[in-house]
Amino acid sequence: MTVESTRAFAAWLGLREPADAAARAVELVEPIRRRLAGGRPTVVHDLGTGTGSMGRWLAPLLPGPQHWIMYDRDPELLAQARAEMPGSAADGAPVTVETRLRDITRLTAADLDGATLITASALLDMLTAEEIERIVSACAATGCPTLLTISVIGQVELTPPDPLDAQIVEAFNAHQRRTVDGQRLLGPDAVAATLDAFGRHGIDVLVRPSPWRLGPGQAELTVEWFEGWVGAAREQRPDLGAPSATYARSRLAQATSGGLGVVVWHNDLLANCE
Repeated sequence: MTVESTRAFAAWLGLREPADAAARAVELVEPIRRRLAGGRPTVVHDLGTGTGSMGRWLAPLLPGPQHWIMYDRDPELLAQARAEMPGSAADGAPVTVETRLRDITRLTAADLDGATLITASALLDMLTAEEIERIVSACAATGCPTLLTISVIGQVELTPPDPLDAQIVEAFNAHQRRTVDGQRLLGPDAVAATLDAFGRHGIDVLVRPSPWRLGPGQAELTVEWFEGWVGAAREQRPDLGAPSATYARSRLAQATSGGLGVVVWHNDLLANCE
């Protein structure tokens, strides 16, 4: 990433962080707490850390000493994640951090050695089937729980409805499944691929919904999300033409005024945590 693109991405992550935190299936934390109770200090490997939103959400929900190992390809994002990580757990125990500048799609079980919990957020849909297979294999080999949150599943609901909504949803999903450098991204098929991959290792996975619910109080995020969403759809389907331009102007006006309601459906997955 360039400096400019890193800053833009960090700004986007900051804008969406409250919506992610509100959406995550908090009921999946309790099985993790039970699994980790009474053992050694928790060592969390956080894959694709970004600015560290997963750590800021989860560390204060877990008791006991925690050591977070954060992975990303961008040193500026990792520096921000380290600086903004909470210093204490749910019971006041210390939380420490180290960062690793890595491509997480190349991680092996050896990289995750010593983990007691593996996490990631808003990651799966950006991966290929081969990358998901490698990551799941590495996670499965550790024998520890894996929490994967905020994975899109290709469903969006807009209020009030518009006749063009369904075509935009379809075009965006096709854009997420596009081929990049000869590799097809999974987009909304990533959750199913991840479940299948864990299943091949004989590992059960809990699945819970984690939808964004955006209304008047999230107008800024709604506008930013919508611009990216409809822009990707129009890039994928230039044939949508003038109707999609009119649609975009109308919807942006609604979003800016707080008059557009949006539900973006995601799933959260918790693997290997009986």
